[in-house]
Amino acid sequence: MRHRLTYRRSGYISDFTRFIDGYLQAHPEVQASQRQGWRIFWERPASMRELELAHADSVPEPPYHYD
Repeated sequence: MRHRLTYRRSGYISDFTRFIDGYLQAHPEVQASQRQGWRIFWERPASMRELELAHADSVPEPPYHYD
């Protein structure tokens, strides 16, 4: 189950949370599909050109933000 710490603290589990937990246990392919989609967007390989552009576009950050 998800949210175990939340369950322990409050003792209340909403109907929606029970439904989602039950659905995800019955359909593990949903989470696998979500992970695959996440990897496509966030874990794509970066080319050297993209890395050079990202470095050139970066702005040096001041040591203290509130000056």
